[in-house]
Amino acid sequence: MPVKDDRPDERRDGAGDFDFLHGAWRVHHRQRRERLAGCDEWIEFGGTMEADPILGGLGNFDRNVIDLPGERYEASTLRLFHPDTGQWSLHWIDGRDPKIDPPLYGAFKDGVGTFFSDDSFRGRPIRLRFLWERPTPTTARWTQAFSADGGATWEINWIMEFSRT
Repeated sequence: MPVKDDRPDERRDGAGDFDFLHGAWRVHHRQRRERLAGCDEWIEFGGTMEADPILGGLGNFDRNVIDLPGERYEASTLRLFHPDTGQWSLHWIDGRDPKIDPPLYGAFKDGVGTFFSDDSFRGRPIRLRFLWERPTPTTARWTQAFSADGGATWEINWIMEFSRT
């Protein structure tokens, strides 16, 4: 479900918010070894990502190659801008279980893109958050966090550092 826009007087055209992502990137991944388990051990690995605009700029599609230790897989993200709400929906597709995950909804404000959805992890309900933090033409940072308490606290479990190729 879309996140309510609480700033109607500041509504702007955000269709270009993900334009920074178009092109080819090297990606440095950091993932918690175990999520929502009090684990502070991280694994690090590489990958690549290429993103292209679609639908006349009202969306984009990326192709990821993720070099997880012992397992290489492909994944994609479909991002769609909704002019009626000024928000984006983000749809993750994982090649290990090819289906379109439920979308996250949100927008950019002051250079930070914040996106939320309700999901489940190992059978328990969670809140999911993606952050795109102050991207530049040559770098970007994305984080994924889970909340098991409705958003009161968050555990970052995946960090992606992008550098332009």
